[in-house]
Amino acid sequence: MTDLGDFGEFNADSDADSGATDDVATDTEETGSSASSTDAPTGENGNSSDDFEPTPVEPRGEDVGIGTICVSQGLRIAEDEDDTTLRAYVTQGNRSSIRIGSYLLAPYPDGETLFCRITGLEYAQQYHADDATEIHARRAMRTDEVDEADYKFVASLEPVAVLYDDDGELKRRMTDRVPKPQTVIRTADDTEEIKTGLKMPEDGVFLGHLSVGGEKVRTAASPPTIDYRLKDDYEAGDPLVFRHTLIAGGTGSGKTHGAKNILRQYLADGRTYPMDDGREVGTAVVQFDPQDEYAQMHDDNAGLDDDFARRLEREGIAYGGHEDTTAFVPKVGSASYSAGHHRAEQVEFTIPFSMVHENPWLVAGSGLNDNQYGALVSVLLPRFRKQYGDGGTYEEFTTFLDDPALREELDESGRVHEATFDAVRRRVLGFGHVFDQDARPITELVHEFVRPGGLTVVPTYHINDTRATEAIVLAVSSLLIDQKLSNDPTYDRIKETPLVLGMDEAHNFLTDADSVQAGKVIRKFTEAAKQGRKERLGLFLITQDPQDIHDAVFKQINTTIVLNLGDEDAIKSVNIPSNLESKVPYMEKGQMVVYSPDNSEPVELIGLSKCLTRHGRE
Repeated sequence: MTDLGDFGEFNADSDADSGATDDVATDTEETGSSASSTDAPTGENGNSSDDFEPTPVEPRGEDVGIGTICVSQGLRIAEDEDDTTLRAYVTQGNRSSIRIGSYLLAPYPDGETLFCRITGLEYAQQYHADDATEIHARRAMRTDEVDEADYKFVASLEPVAVLYDDDGELKRRMTDRVPKPQTVIRTADDTEEIKTGLKMPEDGVFLGHLSVGGEKVRTAASPPTIDYRLKDDYEAGDPLVFRHTLIAGGTGSGKTHGAKNILRQYLADGRTYPMDDGREVGTAVVQFDPQDEYAQMHDDNAGLDDDFARRLEREGIAYGGHEDTTAFVPKVGSASYSAGHHRAEQVEFTIPFSMVHENPWLVAGSGLNDNQYGALVSVLLPRFRKQYGDGGTYEEFTTFLDDPALREELDESGRVHEATFDAVRRRVLGFGHVFDQDARPITELVHEFVRPGGLTVVPTYHINDTRATEAIVLAVSSLLIDQKLSNDPTYDRIKETPLVLGMDEAHNFLTDADSVQAGKVIRKFTEAAKQGRKERLGLFLITQDPQDIHDAVFKQINTTIVLNLGDEDAIKSVNIPSNLESKVPYMEKGQMVVYSPDNSEPVELIGLSKCLTRHGRE
């Protein structure tokens, strides 16, 4: 019926009797089948003329790049990123090196370049076939390799920016063009291209090295890593130190290690900021330290070897102990401070009760309502001040409140109800170990406390009373903030010195609460954050519970550094892009996400493996 070749003479019985291939060949020779008896034409070499000359499947030449832009599922650039369709086919030899988050370049014909990021990777069937079968599975189980030729490997891309040359300077703009189909894409491996594409500044305060998926991005330059820095020059806009920084990370994530390394850069020799009178002044850093770790910045890190030091010098990173480091130790009752883990100078101080007149909430605790707070501020403190003068002590104030005649007089006059009077008295008791201790008042130590280029550490680890710790931290920070924001300051040293106010465990002091005290604190710090850039005041907040920091303060933070966080609420609260948010719980120690819209695109970094100063109690 139809010429089917060898199949036309197929004999089921004879085939069933046949065994291995060798047996078939033997039977054929013995029976003289048509295949063997037919005289087939042969070529010069004795081969059948029906044989085809093998053709190489690999194209000639050398591959450039890792693949090409493909249009099988569309090629579209749109203002709405959800409407953007940009995909690339990755060739077999490049597939194992591709990672989500990697940066790629796709050139336009006129010399401009699309800078993009991989957001998804997938294998797709090369041919229409079902590989979910027993045969495919068992074949795969018996081999050590996958035949990549059976599959397509496609990367989904997110356009980040268009790079273009402007009189020899590489610049970026928003994505406004679609690349051509079959455009060859390559890995971004040039430092200038990557920094321009991600809007990263060339100079500034060093934070870490650019990474993708926990691995540092490598280039062909020397050093091969890409340093990430925060803008710190008025020519590039306001220094970001005065637009406030938040470091969030769980226990063991490396947040104190990282914070020390960043603060060390602000204390580097030659790092100054211009003041209104034309002077260039170094930064004063005041760090509140609940775990007593930051005074160690006075000392060198013994584990920082010469090779590592040379690498730091090549990259312009300040390192080594900072000699101008002083621990100002609050005197609280009989609590003693032990400092065998650092060699920084120690100075004791106390909080004078006179500071309460400017900040009444310092003695209010956290339990006064509006009515009670009003009685304290409008009646009791003014009357005490009139009777005892500005130098009245806390002990004299409690004696003043113990007077039953005063209580009766104020009640009968209708100025303070007796129940309100009693409530105020109860709340202000219990601060006898905080105010007016046997040490110099902080108001007499301002010149030593705030030093251009100096690091002041206020340890509170030795204080077991949480209420006392809050009073001290808030008293000192309020003194600094009030003087910075004042148009008629009492202490010019504070007003005329660039200041970084660091606060570890910031969630304990800037929390969202309903008490009068919390409201006053939040308003003060919010105002400080708003005016920071003008007054050269930067907040440097460190916390493991960012969700507990009040929104009014949080909204003023420009640079957010996120290390490993395991709590879902904490991760949500830091407001980083979702593609980076998903990586936070899996980051190793020292890995971080930096979200600083006025500095760069959101990026992953790896901090330095070694602390630039002494760190740890070993």
